[in-house]
Amino acid sequence: MALSSCTLTLSHSSLRRHVHKYTTTIHLAPPPSPPPHWNLPNPPVLPFRRLVSFPPYIPCSSLISATAPLLQDAGATATVLAGAYSLVRTFDTLTQRNLIQQSLSRKLVHILSGLLFAACWPIFSTSTQARYLASVVPLVNCLRLIVNGFSLVTDEGLIKSVTREGNPQELLRGPLYYVLILILCALVFWRESPTGVISLAMMCGGDGVADIIGRRFGSLKLPYNQHKSWAGSISMFICGFLISIGMLFYYSALGYFQLDWTWTIQRVALVALVATVVESLPITEVVDDNITVPLVSMVVSMLSFGY
Repeated sequence: MALSSCTLTLSHSSLRRHVHKYTTTIHLAPPPSPPPHWNLPNPPVLPFRRLVSFPPYIPCSSLISATAPLLQDAGATATVLAGAYSLVRTFDTLTQRNLIQQSLSRKLVHILSGLLFAACWPIFSTSTQARYLASVVPLVNCLRLIVNGFSLVTDEGLIKSVTREGNPQELLRGPLYYVLILILCALVFWRESPTGVISLAMMCGGDGVADIIGRRFGSLKLPYNQHKSWAGSISMFICGFLISIGMLFYYSALGYFQLDWTWTIQRVALVALVATVVESLPITEVVDDNITVPLVSMVVSMLSFGY
């Protein structure tokens, strides 16, 4: 038993020496210590100062969309103004060549100027400044009438085209009232109400045609006004009514008005009748027809159409 213990002890000692001979001890180096922390002070906070002020960014598309209506209205104003000037010059040339009489030339300018002006309103944009730029056209003509009426300048073609007797002071009466009514209709009613269109149709078409027909076929005078004739009054009612309906149809076709035509025809006939009666009254020496006819037409139209 003792012999066996000794043998095991000896064998165990030999085994340890044998394993130790082939065993290599690996010494792992400790991890490096982290670098020291530098406690630097926080940088000072400097006050912010804007040296240059820049405007807000506006996309190019917004600028184009904003200026497009203005350019359209400016172009339309220039076109209508050139057309109005050409119209007067054309009838002045016809009068100088004795192709038409001066009285006929004056009435044709009276008829066409206002109607063509109203017919050109749709070429302006839908912006809020459109009516103001359109009013520049009669405003320029208004200034021409004033400077020629006071003889500050002399435009013989203008005087012969729109006066009865070639007197420059006539420009300060009927023709001046005429362009003021054009400005009023453009600024107040524009394309939003039939009232402006009907008023211009009665003043330009109805009253203008009445004078032409009355001078040629007006032998039978009205019993209460020897300066007016049955032919002139009847022609004013018919032509004023038809031109008003035509202008309303024109604007309705372009989508500005939505009208019940049976009801509209009755109302327009009423406006034409009242305007014809007022035009026939013997008050021309007191109040010009270019004031009474459109103003009465405005009142009756507004009462009839409600706007």
